[in-house]
Formats: sequence, structure tokens, C-alpha cells
Amino acid sequence: MGKLTVLALRAVMVVLQAGAVFAQTVMVAMLTGAMEESVLADRRTPVLVIAVLGVVTVQVVLVCVWRLVTMAQRGTVFSHAAFRYVHLVIGAFVAAALLVFALGAVLAPGEVVPPVGVALLGGVCLALFGNALIVFVLRLLLAQAVARDVEASQLGAELAEVI
Repeated sequence: MGKLTVLALRAVMVVLQAGAVFAQTVMVAMLTGAMEESVLADRRTPVLVIAVLGVVTVQVVLVCVWRLVTMAQRGTVFSHAAFRYVHLVIGAFVAAALLVFALGAVLAPGEVVPPVGVALLGGVCLALFGNALIVFVLRLLLAQAVARDVEASQLGAELAEVI
């Protein structure tokens, strides 16, 4: 993995992490005040909880990707330790999908949010589940690579004994 690629990816992740912290602190406070005067005032608490938890899922993915990039840079990504971070990414995507579904369920009753808005949230929920499935497939590929790496190490050790 190239140094410039790693540097660019880490710069993007730092900016995203800073944005997530900003969203959790400043934006939630602003939304709390803005929602008191809106038609969503009676649904303020669940919407804010879902928003904060949604940002947490983003932060979990960013931290896990950072760790995986570090492992790739060191050449240790094809190990069983990488699975912990991949599992956390899958879990975060599933949690985000469930949070979006919950948001749709909170906003659906009444005429506060048009049905098209709730349908769009359903599409986002489906897209997040799709991302979880893509990462799961990538996890299967990682498992195959780890198995091949272990097999290659064993064959190398046997070859060294023969020589």
C-alpha cells in the first residue's frame, strides 16, 4: 500500500472523525433548540438519540478502517486479528441500517413527514444492509487469504526442513 494513499486516506478519516464529533456536540445542541419549535417536537428525543447513535456507527467504522489500514501497512492484515475489525464494521453497518429503519418508524405516523421521505429512509436502510453484506463477502475473501497464508507458511516450513 503506497504511503501517499495511506496518508490521503488517513487525512480523510481525520476530517470525517472531526466532523462526527462536531455533529455529536454542536449540531445536536442546535437541533434540540430547532426541534422544540418544529412539528417534530413530540418526537425530538427518539430522533436525537437515533442521530447520535448513527454518528457513533460512523465513528466505529472509521476507527476500524484506520486499524485495518495500519495492519495492511505493516503487512499483518492477513491474520486472525483483522477479523475483529471486520466484524465491527459489519456490526456497525447493520446497526446503522436498524437505526435508519427506527427513524423511519418514528417519522412515519401522522403527516409530519411525507410518505416519500419514509420510503427514502427505507432505501437508505436497504443500502446500509447491502454494504454490510458486501463487507461480509470481503470478510469471506479475507478468510480465504488468511487460510492461504497459513498454508503457504506451513509449506515453506516443510520446504525448509527438506532443504
